[in-house]
Amino acid sequence: MKFIAANALKADRILVIARQEWTGQLGGCGEGKRTGATKTFVTKTYITDTAHKNFDEAFAAKTSKLDMNEDLRRCLELTSTASLVNPLPLDPDNVIISQFDATSFNSNYLLYNLRTGESKLLFKGGGRSSPGLFDPRNGELLTRTQLEPLGGGEYEQQVLIRDPATGEFVVHPELTRKLSERYTVDIVGRDEKSGKFYVLTDLFSDKVQAWMYDPSTHKFEDEPLLAHPKYSIARLIFGWQPSNFGRILGFVVDGPTQEVTYVDPHMQALHILLKKNFPGQEVTITGYDDNLSRVLFTTSSHRNPPAYHVLVDRKQIVTLGSQRPDFKPEWVGEQRWVEYTARDGLTIPAILDLPAGWTPAQGPLPAIVLPHGGPWARDYMGWDPVGWIPFLTSRGYAVLRPQYRGSTGLGRKLWLAGDAEWGQKMQDDLDDGAAWLVKQGIADPKREAIFGYSYGGFAAAAAVVRPNGPFQCAIAGAPVTDLAKLGWSWSENRLQRILQGRTVKGMDPMQNTDKASIPVLLYVGDRDVRTPAFHAEGFYDAVKNKVPAKFALIPDMPHSLPWYPRHQRQTLALIETFLRQDCKPGGL
Repeated sequence: MKFIAANALKADRILVIARQEWTGQLGGCGEGKRTGATKTFVTKTYITDTAHKNFDEAFAAKTSKLDMNEDLRRCLELTSTASLVNPLPLDPDNVIISQFDATSFNSNYLLYNLRTGESKLLFKGGGRSSPGLFDPRNGELLTRTQLEPLGGGEYEQQVLIRDPATGEFVVHPELTRKLSERYTVDIVGRDEKSGKFYVLTDLFSDKVQAWMYDPSTHKFEDEPLLAHPKYSIARLIFGWQPSNFGRILGFVVDGPTQEVTYVDPHMQALHILLKKNFPGQEVTITGYDDNLSRVLFTTSSHRNPPAYHVLVDRKQIVTLGSQRPDFKPEWVGEQRWVEYTARDGLTIPAILDLPAGWTPAQGPLPAIVLPHGGPWARDYMGWDPVGWIPFLTSRGYAVLRPQYRGSTGLGRKLWLAGDAEWGQKMQDDLDDGAAWLVKQGIADPKREAIFGYSYGGFAAAAAVVRPNGPFQCAIAGAPVTDLAKLGWSWSENRLQRILQGRTVKGMDPMQNTDKASIPVLLYVGDRDVRTPAFHAEGFYDAVKNKVPAKFALIPDMPHSLPWYPRHQRQTLALIETFLRQDCKPGGL
């Protein structure tokens, strides 16, 4: 197995995640099962100590005493997982974990002692009920949700809050909504003095706001606790040390970047001090001791890869390391948050990246429109962890990342406008972005391409068969190309599958391959189980005799990060070669 993540925990324990390439049968384990010889990964969580000598599977449930056949036992050994839910910062020994229950094929939530391995059941998973907020002091479950069928395929997501007087969970209609309405109602904390809950919700606005909710009166306060005129509130920052435990120290606005604002005067002064030392970069405080004599923080920008530092006694900054120590900021040009108007009048936000040193006087550029995956996701300004943006701009391309309709995090109006518009109005937004680049004098209309991955790969495939499009070629990474075969593998979250499955409608590229009109490169990892290779390969087979087409199957590559360095080298080389040589006569 190869280590892919590590975190210091408590009680001198370290939590690590490792994975291993696996080819075999992983079926028979309940929801999400797959049969046949599937190439994928087995991922496991382990606990070790500071000596790093012994690695025990973290929080693993014992299956040896259960009455089951050996094939099923082996399947559970390979696929069952446990995970950390809440670190309980003030408890020296215990954490809250989620543990797979082999008898019910659901997850149970337990208070787990890291020193002894003993556990106490806090919430038994199963059916349509899920845990919500745990008390970060003692692990007591304070809220939970449950789905209730209403008929006709509709569900109601009920929010229940524990009554402190009786210990019983009570349904709160004020927080309960139909699942199909897709409101955000996220209880993120509790004020210990008043007993009121902090709720992030868009029940009262197009954007998510922070509200206080009183469970004793079943009422929200008259005004939001926090609201932004243009963007959502992404999260609240709570204290986790004894001196500030449970207090709101700040908040994060979900704007072009996730902008942190501290309201606590000590944290505010500290944040200002750190930002002065790293001008032009985002500074994120990730850990600190109770008297702020040791502060762990990260820095990054679209020109600077994430780096990790410790502030010692508020006097000395010690840099621990950088994700890309050899990367040079001067390789990267300007980055802008822009907006343009789609053909039906909807405002589309976007991120524009330009090559270093480019000015309009130098004339229009070759340009790439790069839609994000999801589609229920969004992009942020700042460092690109995948590396596509600096790679393309350093080679002279302008890159536009439209936050097309169907994107999340930028308001309900934009999100809901994408329902059942795959390859249609969602695609209009991308074409309109290409036209905007030309109108602004940034892009050469004869040198524009579309490149996307996952849902973005679908959009690239759709562009291949969409008549009269603006693009000279398309690159589709890990695409969905056949909506009829999308299935349920694209999300591990049952609620998201119920919700999003209803919206996946529109123009199906595989049903329109006879209209293929531009060159296309398709690539996918052979260990991608979210958008399996048959999507890309089937589309390639259908269009290769109509347009110049290439297909590449990348060995041992999964759908999502982390990828191995060789995956980056191989896929980036494919992209660059295709753009330079195959996009159109003479290259892009």
